[in-house]
This record gives sequence, C-alpha cells and structure tokens, in this order.
Amino acid sequence: MTGELSGRRVAILAADGVEQVELDRPRAELEEAGARAELLSTHRGEIQAMNHDIDKGDRFTVDRQVAEAAADDYDALILPGGTINPDNLRRDTDAVAFVRDFVNSGKPVGAICHGPWTLVEADVVRGRRLTSFFSIRTDLRNAGAEVLDEEVVVDRNLVTSRQPRDLPAFNAKLVELIAATEPVART
Repeated sequence: MTGELSGRRVAILAADGVEQVELDRPRAELEEAGARAELLSTHRGEIQAMNHDIDKGDRFTVDRQVAEAAADDYDALILPGGTINPDNLRRDTDAVAFVRDFVNSGKPVGAICHGPWTLVEADVVRGRRLTSFFSIRTDLRNAGAEVLDEEVVVDRNLVTSRQPRDLPAFNAKLVELIAATEPVART
C-alpha cells in the first residue's frame, strides 16, 4: 500500500474530545500510503484527544483552522469520532459548511463512530446509506439516512464505520476510495 496516495492531501477535521485512536490510526495509514494528512480544527493551537471519552489522551497540534480551509484544498476528509468532538464541530458554522462543501464536492469523506453527527448537522445524509456508533443511529435515521449495522459502509463518496474495532476495514476502504479518485490539481 506504500505510495499509492503519493501527492494526496487529506484533511482530518477534529476538535477537543476526539477519540485518539480514530485520529491516530487513519492518519498513520494515510501517511503510510503516501498522503499528507493535515489536522483542521475550530481553533489554533492544540486539541485534546480522549481515550474512550473518559481518559485524557495526547494533545495534537492543529495545522490549520477550518475557517481558513476550503474543500478544494484537499483530496479527502476524515471525521473521527469521540462523543465530545462532533458535538464541538456541530456548533461551529465554518466546520459544518466545510463538511457540507466536501460531501457535495463528491470527494471521499470518511466518518467513524460518532463522526457522522457532523454529517447530520451539515444536512448531507438524506437518502444515503451509513453506519455509526449505535447510540447515534436514531439521529441518522431522523435525518433521512438508511442506517446499516455493518463494519464499513460505502455510499458513493461516503465511507462510514461503527467503532474503533472497525478501523482496519474503515482505513482500507478509505485508502481504496481515495486512490480511485482523481487527485486535486496542485499549483
């Protein structure tokens, strides 16, 4: 898998409360495949990751504020979960607009665990097939999504998974989808 995403630029949108493994493992897989992953957030500085929503994990340096980013700058987007993270993102109009623009661009978007909550806020799940952590499935259905209980679900440009245990399948499908799309032209 090394090099198949060479030259690709992937945005990982996260805020305080992100589930650390859902940030770390996709980032590592993408970078191993040759992509450049950038952490976007609602503020400058660092974000606090969590382990199982309870224990503090590591702090991660933000590469760019989402308010300064555009979907055209990236080849793909990842929305990690953690309960607090998407709740913070949903309250930020720039983050929600970025997610909406990204999904509507047709470029790959991966969301895992509670990550699809931000997709709900961006109003981009109606008529789409998704999966998520079990506790937010009612929210997805109420927003018009067809919800499946599967390890990984791909619907056009969306790749979703239920929980950290699904990360190997999630990461593999995400890399596969990114590799199958045309890269963004760089100037």
